[in-house]
Amino acid sequence: MRVRAIQRSLAIILVANLVVVAVKIVVAVRTGALSVLGATVESALDAMNNVIAMALVGLAAIGPDEDHPYGHDKFETLGALAIVGFLSISCFELVRNAVTQLMHQQLPEAATPLELALLGSTAFANVFVVWYERRRGRELGSALLLADAAHTGGDIFVTVLAFVALLLTRAGYGFIDPWLALVVAGVIAFSGYQILRVTVPILVDQRAVDSAEIRRVVAAIPGILGVPNVRSRTSASGTLFAEMTITCDGALSVARAHELADAAERAIRDALGAADVTVHVEPG
Repeated sequence: MRVRAIQRSLAIILVANLVVVAVKIVVAVRTGALSVLGATVESALDAMNNVIAMALVGLAAIGPDEDHPYGHDKFETLGALAIVGFLSISCFELVRNAVTQLMHQQLPEAATPLELALLGSTAFANVFVVWYERRRGRELGSALLLADAAHTGGDIFVTVLAFVALLLTRAGYGFIDPWLALVVAGVIAFSGYQILRVTVPILVDQRAVDSAEIRRVVAAIPGILGVPNVRSRTSASGTLFAEMTITCDGALSVARAHELADAAERAIRDALGAADVTVHVEPG
């Protein structure tokens, strides 16, 4: 079942993220490096998002009902937007702390070789999470998994920046830490933009397929004279919803007109994949 598969994937990712958070907390507290603190916040948000997502995916999977005739898929998209909200908060806090550190010229403590090794190991954990989450997101058609993978992808770069900051601090260049923290904030902001690019079109019912493509597929069916009206949108799970009006000979029987409508539905499904198609027939 898709819902359980997504939740199992999220549970595996949650365990990996919790381990990463624990390691980064130790290093951040020990060194006081703002870049490491930013990386810690990023990973903590990942873990929180995993928990939220596990609940939201179950809600999104509820089938259509009287109040939600198109199903509950958009709740999953709202979960992706919640990730953007957390990203915005972490970005603001990171920028605020970086500016404060620059104003007061605060320097982090030098990290030990063990702390450097621990922080470096979290980058490999992030790589696994991104790879696993993207693969499962594509397999299951989950916008939420793909959105969270994009966020975690930014974590890899953030962790590398934090590692570089600790190396520079050991070399006597600790003043660079807040500047790298500002770069981390930029990475967070870009991750949010990537998520919005995917989720907003779904929430505002942006056209999923070029109307000309749908018309081309349907107009090729013998007996259909035209396709004057076409609408399409997609859901978080990738289901295509298409509505169209076809015209045919007004002298056709109701049964024949119904056969043409069925043929149009099959053509759309065959050409464009999984689809929920509604066809209205009018005399030409």
